[in-house]
Amino acid sequence: MSEVISVQHRAALSQLAPDEQLLTYAMVVPVKSAEGVKIKHGKIGGMLGDHLMHRYGAQSGGAQSIAAAMPATSGALLMRVTDQRVGLVRHGDGTPVWEIPRAWVAQVERRPRLQLMARFRVHYADGTWLAFLTARRRTIEAFTTAVTNTSSTRSC
Repeated sequence: MSEVISVQHRAALSQLAPDEQLLTYAMVVPVKSAEGVKIKHGKIGGMLGDHLMHRYGAQSGGAQSIAAAMPATSGALLMRVTDQRVGLVRHGDGTPVWEIPRAWVAQVERRPRLQLMARFRVHYADGTWLAFLTARRRTIEAFTTAVTNTSSTRSC
C-alpha cells in the first residue's frame, strides 16, 4: 500500500535536489504581509497597528540586504529548511517564492507573543532579519534545531 502524504508535505518536498534532505517545514506568515483582525468600531486602531507592525517590526536591513531580497507576498506560505537551503514555497503546489543557502541563516529567535500567533525572527549572516508568525511555538523550536544542527531530522 502506498504511503499517503499531506499536501503540505508534498509541497515541502517539491523541487528538491536528488541529494537534498528536508529537515522541517511549517506554515508561516511573513510579518510584512500579515494583516490584523479589524473589528467594525476598531478599524483605525487596527490599521495603525498593522502599519506599525509592518514598518518597524517586520524586517531590518537596507535595500541590498538578504532580508530585503524577499519579495512581497500575500498570506501564508510554507517555510522549509533542508540540509542545503531555507526558503518559502506556496503550500498548495510547492512553487518556490524565495530561497537562500542554509549557510546564510545565522539563527532563529523566538520573540514575545503579542498576538494569537507565535512570532519569530530569522537572522541572516549579514546581520539583517525577517519576522514571521506561526500557529505553534514548537514550529519555532523545530526551525531553531534545523538551522543549528547539521544532523537534524524532519520534525513537522
